[in-house]
Amino acid sequence: MINRDFFLALNQLENEGKIDKDLVISSLETAIAQAYKKEYGEGRNIIVQLNESQGIIRIIAYKTVVETVEDPEKEISLEDALKLKSTYKIGDMVGDEISTKDFSRIVAQSAKQVFTQRIGDENKRRTLEDLSQKEGEIVTGMIRRIDGDTIYLELTTSQTSRVDAIMLAADQIKGEKYTVGTALKVYIKNVKPDSKGRAQVLVSRAHKDFVKRLFEMEVPEIKAGLVKIRKIVREAGYRTKLAVYSDEPSVDAVGACIGQKGVRINAVVQELHGEKIDVIGWCSDQALYIARSLSPAQVTMVKVNEEDKTSIAIVPDEKLSLAIGKKGLNVRLAAKLTDWRIDVKPMSAAAQLLSEED
Repeated sequence: MINRDFFLALNQLENEGKIDKDLVISSLETAIAQAYKKEYGEGRNIIVQLNESQGIIRIIAYKTVVETVEDPEKEISLEDALKLKSTYKIGDMVGDEISTKDFSRIVAQSAKQVFTQRIGDENKRRTLEDLSQKEGEIVTGMIRRIDGDTIYLELTTSQTSRVDAIMLAADQIKGEKYTVGTALKVYIKNVKPDSKGRAQVLVSRAHKDFVKRLFEMEVPEIKAGLVKIRKIVREAGYRTKLAVYSDEPSVDAVGACIGQKGVRINAVVQELHGEKIDVIGWCSDQALYIARSLSPAQVTMVKVNEEDKTSIAIVPDEKLSLAIGKKGLNVRLAAKLTDWRIDVKPMSAAAQLLSEED
């Protein structure tokens, strides 16, 4: 009923990493036992054994040895048991092998159903496991459908087959144009199973760690741990600020991220379609760190108040708008990066302001 070719196929699929053979066999044994009970009586104690070397199935019905039989399907009297074997005693289990000759159709049907289901379940499990390991990484996706503000992609991963993903409006870069059939780098934001056990994948291009991963791809010193990213803040489509440092005195953390003639940072900017990126050297000197955070503006002086973590940054009058940024974006990101409240003032107002505070 189940020949050796069946087991050879199982072995091949297991070697290819597509199924767990033992899981399929145990599931098939359970399914055949359930099918037999349904066909011949639910009350029977049935055990099914698949013999791989001989390619046969054994179905054994067990009965408990009792003094007085109350349920003939589950029990056998001690008197009848002793006729089969002289060593039987009360409480022993007596096994009776059942012919599978008239059971071939049910076995074949059960085998097909279990095999198909297990292959499907195993593929779902492996896909979910593979993608869960890729959570927080960048993969390439192909845009397959756009429905309103939601984009549906097909992801290309190393070990899984076709995997669908969703990019919601909040995860898209403002101003970026998306068209069906376009290949796109995306950040795997979240992976979880849906109600049917399939992988539900949310991807993003607006997440701040998308930029972080891009720098890790472009800057070998970051991947090697020589340059470390202290913090990153972003308003996708407009500006990103990241603070970097190195424990190695000989390593220029900012220079490593920018690259010779800006080649490394330009590669990231190109992927983000022109989004401005400020790479800032982190330092423990808070006044200096705040001054650097307002890049690209040059800061003349910074006055800090350690008690309430507020600061006043003085810039040349002509650099005031650059330091603040459009709609306050530059100073807002600088404040998030440093965790300080920053008040930007022009040089013309500095003398009077500092005098009043003193």
